[in-house]
Amino acid sequence: MDDLPLFATCPQAVRAVDFGHVLVLMDYRTGTVQALRPPAATQWDVLCRTGVLDHLAPALAHRLLTLGLLAPAKGPEQWAPALTVSSAQASWGSTEHPAGTVRPLHGRLTDTAAAAAALTVAFGVTRRPRTGLRHALTLLSAVGARTVRPATLPEATRAVTAVRRAGWHSPGRTACLEESVATILLLASRRLGARWCHGIASDPIRLHAWVQTMNGDDVAEPSSTRAYTPVLTIGDRHHQPH
Repeated sequence: MDDLPLFATCPQAVRAVDFGHVLVLMDYRTGTVQALRPPAATQWDVLCRTGVLDHLAPALAHRLLTLGLLAPAKGPEQWAPALTVSSAQASWGSTEHPAGTVRPLHGRLTDTAAAAAALTVAFGVTRRPRTGLRHALTLLSAVGARTVRPATLPEATRAVTAVRRAGWHSPGRTACLEESVATILLLASRRLGARWCHGIASDPIRLHAWVQTMNGDDVAEPSSTRAYTPVLTIGDRHHQPH
């Protein structure tokens, strides 16, 4: 590990969330996720205040640099510490989380056709190897700038339902990322704006993307979505990705 640089910095696209029993790093350029246990999380906390790579164990420093979660720097830098989130006590995999899909209600054919077109675009963007998430974020920022008013909760719910209906008949897998991106695209095609959210939950570590109204109402989401801490949001006046 003698080739390690003296200093490092955290790229702007990387987010850190500390749940207490685990610190999660998420790179929104590549979709890379890395979990750090408390001893490594403590090292990360010191590093973000000093920028001196010696504060990390060499093997950990090498891994984070290789993954792009850290980048070499010319001198000591500071960056924001991890977002601290109160989390339920770790069950170490002994809890269950419901999963599955429910067939959406029937709706207007024109809505389903428009949703299918939006979903096709979402598939094309999100499924690019290693760059799909980054391209999706760029697209979401671009279309959001062209909206003229926020979508109401009924309008946003209708869009989510239409996308789910189109996804039900799609031959490909439609997960929350494709669904949420397609919903924003569908609303934007009608010049309506909504907020795209991406969050992290712990125990086990899991990711989720969903849509909110500009008033902060989750759209057609189960109560379990409240377990996710929003890490990146696009829309309204929220931070835009780099």
